[in-house]
Amino acid sequence: MSRRPSNPARRYGDNGGGVGGGGGGGALFAFNSKSRSSPYLTITFLVVGALLVLGYIRRGSGGLGSSTYAVSRVEGDFSCTEEVQQAIPVLKKAYGDSMHKVLHVGPDTCSVVSKLLKEDETEALGVEPYDIEDAGPNCRALVQKGLVRVADVKFPLPYRPKSFSAVIVSDALDYLSPRYLNKTLPDLVRVSAGGLVIFTGSPGQHRAKASEVSKFGRAAKLRSSSWWVKFFLQTSLEENEAVMKKFEQAATKMSYTPSCQIFHIKPYN
Repeated sequence: MSRRPSNPARRYGDNGGGVGGGGGGGALFAFNSKSRSSPYLTITFLVVGALLVLGYIRRGSGGLGSSTYAVSRVEGDFSCTEEVQQAIPVLKKAYGDSMHKVLHVGPDTCSVVSKLLKEDETEALGVEPYDIEDAGPNCRALVQKGLVRVADVKFPLPYRPKSFSAVIVSDALDYLSPRYLNKTLPDLVRVSAGGLVIFTGSPGQHRAKASEVSKFGRAAKLRSSSWWVKFFLQTSLEENEAVMKKFEQAATKMSYTPSCQIFHIKPYN
């Protein structure tokens, strides 16, 4: 298409014999030039229109219920929710039977719950910390079935102690100040019988945008691993080194390289 004239109107305008160029000859030339160029214009418009329609179809092919859409809902350049979905096989190797009843907490929990439910002998529930007004039909179906609920994680979760064999949290903690983390993290451990898995971003992974502040109340605070280790000590939470080693071994065998920071916290006795 590049070999055709890119703009027939410009060819006409460059000839000095436009409609205002004087004389019937100029007018006749303009008429003939316009007549000859009209097929090219028609073809150009058809090609451009086809390309626009193709681009729209490709962009929307995932649908509202797809995992691609779910991930993109977390504003910015990075999401640990996608990381959770990729890590599920590794987590099952590391936690074994502790992955038979899982609670996921975090934005776009519907995508994680849907993924977990496809695993053999696995129950899954999800807590969405923020609104789901723009959720797709798949997510709304999970809400109607009671598998996903909307709840503010700054307050105690509506579950009894050790209700789940494992609890996974992603992205949500990055939007909480230490004041609320002091309450939220122990509560997540409280409802877990087999341990808490934390997926959190690392400093340098940009995720802060103005739209985040309006939705989440504040921009994400991406903290270093040393900050988290210190925080665990301050809140009397202990990392599970045995599970950590199993996770690393399984990740190596499966050629899985985490993009998020992942912490494994022991349950309360």
